Amino acid sequence: MPQLPALLTHARAWLPGRNTVDARERMRAVAGAAIGLLITALLCRWMAEAVDVSIWLIAPMGASAVLVFAVPASPLAQPWSVIVGNTLSTVVGIACVRWIPDPAWAAAVAVGAAIGLMFASRSLHPPGGAAALLAVLTHTDHFSAALFPTFTNSLLLVLAGVAYNTFTGRRYPHVQVVRPPSADARFSQADIDAVLARYNQVLDISRDDLESLIQQTELESYKRRLGTLHCGDIMSRDPVSVEFGTPLQEAWMLMTQRRIKALPVTDRTRRVVGIVTQADFFRLLDLEHHEGIAGKLRDLIRATRTVVSNKPEVVGQIMTRQVRVASAERPVVDLVPLFSEGGHHHIPIIDGERRLVGMITQSDFVRALYRAVGPA
Repeated sequence: MPQLPALLTHARAWLPGRNTVDARERMRAVAGAAIGLLITALLCRWMAEAVDVSIWLIAPMGASAVLVFAVPASPLAQPWSVIVGNTLSTVVGIACVRWIPDPAWAAAVAVGAAIGLMFASRSLHPPGGAAALLAVLTHTDHFSAALFPTFTNSLLLVLAGVAYNTFTGRRYPHVQVVRPPSADARFSQADIDAVLARYNQVLDISRDDLESLIQQTELESYKRRLGTLHCGDIMSRDPVSVEFGTPLQEAWMLMTQRRIKALPVTDRTRRVVGIVTQADFFRLLDLEHHEGIAGKLRDLIRATRTVVSNKPEVVGQIMTRQVRVASAERPVVDLVPLFSEGGHHHIPIIDGERRLVGMITQSDFVRALYRAVGPA
């Protein structure tokens, strides 16, 4: 005997899920479907009167309108799927009427074959099944019906959908965006393809939208878990810093002794004016020839005893002037794009008076992230 919780779970599966679309989007879809079908109906009725045809609008267009105007991002709602799916399915339905005498068998074969043909032509469109069935139920046996009204209805509805969705700020046709691979991305398109292949079911969402939703969900999770954490909570306090006129040798010795790769450069009031990193030192060396790098570095940082020098002598001459800083009260989650995509490795932290009070490195950030989202 099934237990009550299992029965309740099964019963809930029959109920609709929560609607996350606001009233404005619902009204946009309602108005679009009405306008699109009206335009299609009026034009096709005018064409039908001109050529003396009795049927000028078919019922599956109502279902197509739901997809085109209510879910324009769906792969099932794209122009190719609407036009080709409906038209091929109608052809299949007409063929079954002509070749299969029993309407029940004709209906079953028509819908099944239409689905198979839509899969093969990459034009899967749910109303296509209705178009095939409609041809059987109305005993339509002229292949010209696939051209008019089916093809014509579908084409006009799609054109109306392109105009209306574009006007109301929806991308249609919903062309998939090919994003360049990122070296530090947490997952790749190949990962998504592997999961989708394993899932092996039709999803009513494009791959690029799925990727975007995963990324946004991940960021929302970070915001929720890191929302109460500020830069001042994870920064290294009282960081070692240098001034504009600090000799290069002194700055290099500080980085070597403290085992750090960057030093904030401040003025006499502790306000940040730049940052100097090991990369700034090595950028001045000829790294194409690896021989004698240690000697070249010693020559660079050694102070020149003459009045005039042909090389940099102090930190201010090699530092990076454009430096990203963050306030101690800034939420840590705001630093995610700086570290993950901006290429930053060290971010000086300042107080309300823009004075240096700390430093956050990638290591500090990773530790904070692990504590917030890692296993308890």
